[in-house]
Order: sequence, then C-alpha cells, then structure tokens
Amino acid sequence: MTNPYSGLPSSAFWRSGVSDVSALEFADIYRPRFEVGRDMAIAAAGSCFAQHIGRQFKERGYRFLDVEPAPGPLAPEKRPAYGFDMFSGRYGNVYSVRQLVQMFDRAAGRFQPEETVWETDGRFYDPFRPGIQPGGFASRAEAEADTAWHLAQVDRLLDEAELFVFTFGLTEGWVNLSDGAALPTCPGTVAGRFDPEKYAFHNYTFSEVMADAERFIAMARARNPDMRFLFTVSPVPLTATASGDHVLPATVYSKSVLRAVCGELTQKYDHVDYFPSFELVASHPMRAMYFQPNLRSVSPVGVGRVMNVFFGAHDRADATEGATAQAAPTAQAPQAAQQTPSGPAAPRPAEDDLICEEAILAEFGNADTGARPDR
Repeated sequence: MTNPYSGLPSSAFWRSGVSDVSALEFADIYRPRFEVGRDMAIAAAGSCFAQHIGRQFKERGYRFLDVEPAPGPLAPEKRPAYGFDMFSGRYGNVYSVRQLVQMFDRAAGRFQPEETVWETDGRFYDPFRPGIQPGGFASRAEAEADTAWHLAQVDRLLDEAELFVFTFGLTEGWVNLSDGAALPTCPGTVAGRFDPEKYAFHNYTFSEVMADAERFIAMARARNPDMRFLFTVSPVPLTATASGDHVLPATVYSKSVLRAVCGELTQKYDHVDYFPSFELVASHPMRAMYFQPNLRSVSPVGVGRVMNVFFGAHDRADATEGATAQAAPTAQAPQAAQQTPSGPAAPRPAEDDLICEEAILAEFGNADTGARPDR
C-alpha cells in the first residue's frame, strides 16, 4: 500500500533513526537550510552555551565579527572575565530574546532605561552587563562612558552581519517594574541590591518569546534586508528557578517554550534555520552522556560532538582534503584536539571555562541547604 510514509528515509522512523543506531550515528539530524560560508560575516549572542559557538567559528577560520575586541595589553586568558572574546560585542550573556531586542533598541536610541548604573560598595556596575567589569567601575562617569561606547559599537552589528546566530537560553528573568527593562541577572546576585518594590520576576510565555523573536528579525532585516538567522536552544538546565516550581519541570517548561518558538520561526521564515544542539545533548536517547556528573554542565566531549555535527554539515567538501569526518572523541581523552571536517579544532575548553552569571545562583542554594557545590 502506498502512503506518505512509504519510501521515507530511515531517519524519519524512531526505530531505524534512533533506537537501532548509536547516538553517534544519527543520520540527517541536521540538514542546513542555507549555506554558512567562511566568507559570511557572522555575529553571535546568547546564553552561556553560546560562547562555545562563537569560539568555534573563530577557531575554524570563519569570518566572525567582533565590534569590541580586547585591548592589546589584556592577556588572552583574562579577556573572557572582562567580557571580551566571548561574543560579537562586549554584551556578556544574553539569556532572553527580550534582552536582545532591548539591547539593540538602546543602541539605536529607541529605548532609554530609567536605571543605567548600579552602585555597590562604592563601585559602579552596568545593570545590563553586571559581570563584564570584575569589581565594577571606579566611578559612575566611567561606567556610563563605557556603556555609551559599547552601545555605539553594538549598533554596527545589524549593518555588518550577514548571519546572526542566537542561542535561546532562558524564559525566566527579572524586570524593572518602572519601565520594563529586562535584566540578565536578579539584582543582588552579581551586583546591585534587590528591592521587591522595584524589581519583579517574569517567566516569558510562548507568545511573548515569539513576539520578541519576530521583532528582532524585523528590526535586523530593516537594517540589512539580506540578513539570515541561525537559532539554537541551549541544552544547559536552569541553575535555579524563582517560579515556585521544582527546578526540573521549570527547566522543561523553559526549554519547551524556546524550542517551540524556534520551530515556528523556521516554519514561517525561509531565512531562519535551526540547529539541534539541545537535542544532541539533552534529549533522552543521549542518556545524559554529554553532561558532567552534576547533570547540568556540558562536557568538553559533548561540546566537541555538537560543534562537529554543525560544521560537518556545512563544510563536508573540505573533508576530502584531509581526514574524513570522525565520530566524537571518547571520554577517555577529553582534552585531545579532534580532527573535524573543517580542519583541526583547538583543544576543548575546561569544564568551567565559560563565564556564566546564572551559575552563581547555585551558591545561594548551597548557603541555605548545605548542599554540595555545583561543580
């Protein structure tokens, strides 16, 4: 009998596509919608996991935009702690699409938040980038000058980028009640002071995330009509939740909303592609083998596997010059460099190599419960 399922490839069926094969052998798990070439100007932003993506684009020889490069005297190993060499600008982690939209609105002069500087113990912090200046700025004027420079550089990205890569991280966030400004962290964690009359927890819904994503796409293509977008969802669970729910269902809600938004965007727009980093790490067929023992941090092996799937799909032609695409490295040698279809990758990062403000929330749980630190 002939029907729409007759003759479909093995990847279309659970048994032949998943249960009967190794997780390292999934076929066609990512089929790019459009080509990402080495000469394409690429910008990136997102949550902690997105730092891997920007780093890999640079190390593999792609044209990765960085409008705020680190000053020469700052040693390379110290740059991420100051917000450099992480993304295409010194904006630090952007956990929500609302943050992303407001950042570009501020850069274009469409939004001016009521609160632009936090003072803590005589030091001054940018509320929207509280972790990019360890120990804070020496004065309010210094903090404001740095922010003005930062926004001027960020505004260039929408004119220069041909591909914008964004990793959706969280639905949970904190907002300033007076003007709706979206903050990357809860005041009083990294910097600032928490005031329940001034700040409120907000868990973004599907419709809110979808509207923000569509607004970002529209504003970007208004500046650059040919811009394309590559979206992905971070596989990293929430460190903590302020929703009142257990952290596990809170994580599932958050990731489900973000994944559903990405799915609808790719169905709706030809210039949007989705890469399944969440599925490659956090879906149950992977049996948590790419997580560290804390079941939250993605192991170096997992990062290598995800990046090889992405670049292997986009750059298979280069495999003929050297070795063909190899499977992910085994856990026995996590620090070894791996040959990939795009050429030799740099040694994988250490487990705690990422700069992630959200991770500090674990310490508040440890203080209250005496739990083992999240390592």
